[in-house]
Amino acid sequence: MAKQRIDRRALLRGLAGSTVAVGAASLAGALPASAAGGPGRLIPQGHMGIQLYSVRDKVTQFGFAYVFDELSRIGYREVEFAGYTQGDVGTITPQQIRKLLDDNGLKAAGSHRGLGDFRANLEQELDIAETLGMPALGTAQAPTGDRTISGYQKAAAEFNTWGAAAAARGIKLYQHNHTIEFSFATDRPDVRLYDLFLELTDPRYVYLEMDILWAYGGARKYPGFRPVDYVNANPHRYPLFHVKDGVPLPDPQQGNSYLDVEFGAGVIPFTEFFGELKNRGRFEYLWEQDTGPSAQPNPPGSLGAAARSYRRMRNLRGTK
Repeated sequence: MAKQRIDRRALLRGLAGSTVAVGAASLAGALPASAAGGPGRLIPQGHMGIQLYSVRDKVTQFGFAYVFDELSRIGYREVEFAGYTQGDVGTITPQQIRKLLDDNGLKAAGSHRGLGDFRANLEQELDIAETLGMPALGTAQAPTGDRTISGYQKAAAEFNTWGAAAAARGIKLYQHNHTIEFSFATDRPDVRLYDLFLELTDPRYVYLEMDILWAYGGARKYPGFRPVDYVNANPHRYPLFHVKDGVPLPDPQQGNSYLDVEFGAGVIPFTEFFGELKNRGRFEYLWEQDTGPSAQPNPPGSLGAAARSYRRMRNLRGTK
């Protein structure tokens, strides 16, 4: 299939004019006062990346080559995959994707795959990860739908097995949270499932990607912890963050408790969170927006949202 030709300048003009469900004034007002000054950036520029699910509409419509070029132009240096296909643009191999990454000065930070992919094709998944040069490979699924102690014991054993196989090839296996992982075991309401997973999984083989927004959602829906305390207590187990902003839903028990928005348009206290981290240079910071422009039938500007969020992440500064 012939690749569709794109009027790059016309598209960029459209992206620049695109909007989300907040106005420019509210976006500016949502930024911390320290963003204009302060002692230093809270997110190391070389560690700023994007979860490609945020621009999945553009990957499907235009392909990896175009999207990687745009992300590199914006300033992103890392990408996390949400699949290795590009819609109607045509088939592409991991080797071809790797060349596009290299050509655009991008690195693969990780990838979200399904638990079924690990069960059925773990070695193949690790082969692809090696080809793409990614140091980590993960899943956005909860460890299990069985929220009992025994359910999590079985899931942890499975993750330990996968993690050992990944570690043998120099790759870190990780699990990405939503809010549900911070709930309590159905047969032990005094046991938080996230704590149980940390305890039962081998720290040599199993890592975690903290989705900051959904961690705050967990703290709102199932109170009793601070997200940053998990990271500072186990910094070696958190190679990746999802830097996702949000606004609270009226009912704290609804969904993930927050609606995600562009970075800087929400209420998540990133200055406080990143300011408290020990050794900020050890983490990879991946912007993500699940909903909004990229979730609509005719997306008006997911790359525009990516550009605006990158600038605000880059300019986020500490207060001390």
